[in-house]
Amino acid sequence: MDKYPPIANHGLIGDLQTAALVTTDGSIDWYCCPRFDSPSVFASLLDLQRGGRFRIAPDGGDYVSSQIYFPESAILITRFMAADGVGEVIDFMPIRDPEKATDRHQLVRLVRVVRGQMRFTLECLPRFDYGREAHTLQMAENGAVFRARDLTMTLHTGASQNAEPIHLTRSENDVFASFSLKMGQIAGVVLESASETPPGVISADNVRQMLTETVAYWRKWLDRSTYRGRWREMVNRSAMTLKLMTYAPSGALVAAITTGLPEQIGGERNWDYRFTWIRDASFSVYALLGLGYTEEAIAFERWVGERVNEHTGRNGAARPLKIMYRVDGSSDLREEILEHFEGYQSSRPVRIGNGAADQLQLDIYGEFMDSLYEGDLKGFHIGYDGWTRLRSTLDWLCKHWDQPEEGIWETRGGQKDFTYGRLMSWVAMDRGIRMAEHRGIPANLERYRTERDKIYQQIMEKGWNTKRRAFTQHYDTDVLDASLLMMPLVGFVGPQDPRWLSTLDAMGDELVSDSLVYRYNPSASPDGLRGHEGTFSIATFWYVDALARSGRLEEARYVFEKMETYANHVGLYAEQIGLTGEQLGNFPQAFTHLSLINAAMNLDYQLDHGSGVVDIAHLAARPASS
Repeated sequence: MDKYPPIANHGLIGDLQTAALVTTDGSIDWYCCPRFDSPSVFASLLDLQRGGRFRIAPDGGDYVSSQIYFPESAILITRFMAADGVGEVIDFMPIRDPEKATDRHQLVRLVRVVRGQMRFTLECLPRFDYGREAHTLQMAENGAVFRARDLTMTLHTGASQNAEPIHLTRSENDVFASFSLKMGQIAGVVLESASETPPGVISADNVRQMLTETVAYWRKWLDRSTYRGRWREMVNRSAMTLKLMTYAPSGALVAAITTGLPEQIGGERNWDYRFTWIRDASFSVYALLGLGYTEEAIAFERWVGERVNEHTGRNGAARPLKIMYRVDGSSDLREEILEHFEGYQSSRPVRIGNGAADQLQLDIYGEFMDSLYEGDLKGFHIGYDGWTRLRSTLDWLCKHWDQPEEGIWETRGGQKDFTYGRLMSWVAMDRGIRMAEHRGIPANLERYRTERDKIYQQIMEKGWNTKRRAFTQHYDTDVLDASLLMMPLVGFVGPQDPRWLSTLDAMGDELVSDSLVYRYNPSASPDGLRGHEGTFSIATFWYVDALARSGRLEEARYVFEKMETYANHVGLYAEQIGLTGEQLGNFPQAFTHLSLINAAMNLDYQLDHGSGVVDIAHLAARPASS
């Protein structure tokens, strides 16, 4: 444990209010409690010495490990194979009344030997409030209690079956243990926040019941999926990952469960993603409706609708939305730097909070309106009060769409006339018009049509670069941008439009490397930050969709299935992929799994019903570019 594990060497567990990462070496090295956006209890992922961890692994280092999920569940199994036997650590978080916010959460760790025998070590080293707050330790016969100012963690060790009890020893304010198990023996420990019972009261029967109930919860939830297409296992794992990243009391989806993981090792592109972006919540509606999870889709739409309500004044006039919020809907995301943390592999600074929250990003209105339109087509209609507020929001956008902004990638290099922001403003107007006409409800249709057509004409005149024969990132550049892969997906251009096909080819030549897609070239379009980044995984799945819609089905399928090889060992994706295939950025990233689901559904449909032309020669001839 003297070096940082690869970001990809983690599995995810959670209880729909918070979550933890478990390494293939048996260490919980990231856990915030009691919510996703709360201060960390374990954060050795960001600082080996100061972050804290909870590790259970074989004694010594002479073993091989692997990880799998118990089928159709979020129960994570870390397997250890050594000379004397095979052991397992089974990690999960029980789910009880997830819609009711609580400070009480349980990390359950079952240890068993399935062949031979094995000796394990346990170390529990909590470091509260990102390692900034000291704690006290109270030892007990079957456990320990760690107390900080605002949070108490109780370690229960009295849950063994056919095995000797685990005896803890103390070192300062941390605890350790060493214990042996033979084939068929099981030991269990539970780390519980805001515990209602003293240490050791949780029995082996309690733990067995928690495991059974948790498996049943996930299988019942997965049974609700209506997806029966190709790549079903990938889609199901992505769906469960999104569910694990959803804060059930509000329905909000966090962008990732981590903060500070770098887009470039040693670089400064290290952001806090433990919040809910309007954009992500909107994109999630497509995926969830497509899979049949209507309750979750409605919850997300309701959550975003509440934000619109908060930004509509008593006189009915709308104010601009924030681009992101905390999971409870609050908007205090003040950014600060954890100076005492060295960062993952010395990647500084480590940030908490997010200064981009106050940026102007016009695309969020289009994504939001498009998700509402999709819901409307499925029969989830907006009431009179909600529609009145939406009209106010569209009226605001009519006045403000034609101004510089920071854009979808939250650049910190100054505001620009980003083409994608204009594109999604067009979507907002278009979907508002469609909803009003479909439902026969009042709207200033003449104004919306006028502004929609102005945006369309402006993009065609200023967003199209005659020299590059492509749509470009903003009006004053010839730089390409992967966000514009959304153009045919939202219906702005036809997938066979000559301008679009030329843009798609230009992106393939410049932004695509072995099927992976870069967002843009930072050196050609300075974004206010030093360094570079990996390919952006959501853009790769957008590329799949764009290829499929443009008739290049064989290439689309090939890219999609190559992308599957970049997932980690349990099917999870971080934000980006580095030059040698390593996962980079915060992990796992909801945006990536959302785009995977949408690409799988759309590609599956196109393969069954599309009229795409298979062109293997075109596929083989396309050069890889870096």
